[in-house]
Amino acid sequence: MTDKSQPANHVDMTVNLGGLQLKNPVCTASGTFGYGLEYEEYFDPAVLGAVIVKGTTLEPRPGNPPTRIIETPAGMLNAIGLENPGVDVFIEQYMPELRKRGVTVVANIAGNTVDEYAELARRLDAVEGIGALELNISCPNVAKGGLQFGTDPDMVYQVVYEVRQNTKLPVIPKLSPNVTDIVVIAQAAQSGGADALSMINTLMGMAVDIERRKPVLANVFGGLSGPAIKPVALRMIYQVYQQVKLPILGGGGIVSARDALEFMMAGASAVSIGTGIFVDPYLPCQVIEGLQEYARQHGITRITDLVGIAH
Repeated sequence: MTDKSQPANHVDMTVNLGGLQLKNPVCTASGTFGYGLEYEEYFDPAVLGAVIVKGTTLEPRPGNPPTRIIETPAGMLNAIGLENPGVDVFIEQYMPELRKRGVTVVANIAGNTVDEYAELARRLDAVEGIGALELNISCPNVAKGGLQFGTDPDMVYQVVYEVRQNTKLPVIPKLSPNVTDIVVIAQAAQSGGADALSMINTLMGMAVDIERRKPVLANVFGGLSGPAIKPVALRMIYQVYQQVKLPILGGGGIVSARDALEFMMAGASAVSIGTGIFVDPYLPCQVIEGLQEYARQHGITRITDLVGIAH
């Protein structure tokens, strides 16, 4: 029986991402959209599935010294260093504004120890208007000699488990691609109690200034994002979708609705757009419209019917 209240070409764009209800599958990647308020002159951030805000730490961080960003062929390198005003400012200054606008907010959290992640989860759990926690596990674990949390399955399990114990919100670890086997990492996150997976974070890279004969970035290494990493992201999502029964928030070089469709067909329930926003701030809206148009043209009534269809 068809729903007479909806037009014949209506497309249901809603997505459930591990308990987080999205009005559409298009989100912004953490660190590329600020707190959403910065883009209000372009469009209302409440039209997005979710705004994944800038990474938040317990204490304010000044970030790395410049040079900390550089354009590369088909992408960019960044070594911002998680510059942010700290969790208290996020809760007291930014969240009231986001609540007022009706934005679906995903808080991205980062720490140097498991205890820091757990404390951030505790603090944010009670904050009205936060829909989920995205865990930036591409951070050095100072208690383990600086090894990234996200590159070791045991540490992934531990940080996800501790966050899970300290929040009722959906927990979405953001997986690092700088690993030998992404499936093992995803399985560890699932075992720890993750509700969904965000993938992928940036690939490690660098650039050299041939006149100065030194690395361009003050930090030497930075995270590579943009279209250059899209094939890697698609491959990893395709692999994880086959092995892990968690919804996936897919991202990595999306600059068009066509790209977003590839991610969904590979297994992503929703997508995150990052570097492409620097090229065109209207891109997220264009992707939403493009997904709707594709679905209408192909007789698809629910956008979720596309998820994993390439398998």
